[in-house]
Amino acid sequence: MTVPLDRHYSVELQVSAERVSQLRRIVAAHLRHWSLDLHVRPVCRALDELLTNVHRHVGDGNTCVLELRWTGRHVTVSVADNSARMPRLLPAGGGLSRVMALSDSWGTCRTTDGKVVWFTRYAEAPNAVGLLPHAPLPGVRTARAVPVAVLV
Repeated sequence: MTVPLDRHYSVELQVSAERVSQLRRIVAAHLRHWSLDLHVRPVCRALDELLTNVHRHVGDGNTCVLELRWTGRHVTVSVADNSARMPRLLPAGGGLSRVMALSDSWGTCRTTDGKVVWFTRYAEAPNAVGLLPHAPLPGVRTARAVPVAVLV
């Protein structure tokens, strides 16, 4: 199966509690469309943490940019906002600790306008085994034929 490389979705939005659940559904729909059903739950849970952190620490009304990218091998989710305040990994768990647990890698990066927080998951395309019909095995019809002596 040939995988179309570099599937991408990006949206700029104003952060609010209502938008977090709406974006989770949008990202889930993209992942399902890309046949990555097994990754919907962990990706959406980690995305939830990133967007909730923006809402909690940057505030309502500020804009952020969500990007979702699938290269055929990895899904990368990034959230860029306009706050220079860098996130911290807290020892108590939750927040970025949850993102770390749900992803293969994650990180933060300063930008000229603020920062980007991102995570990746290994997500290779599922094999399409069993979707094509197979020819019958040779000799199946002759093996199931009724013997002539029984018909008499």
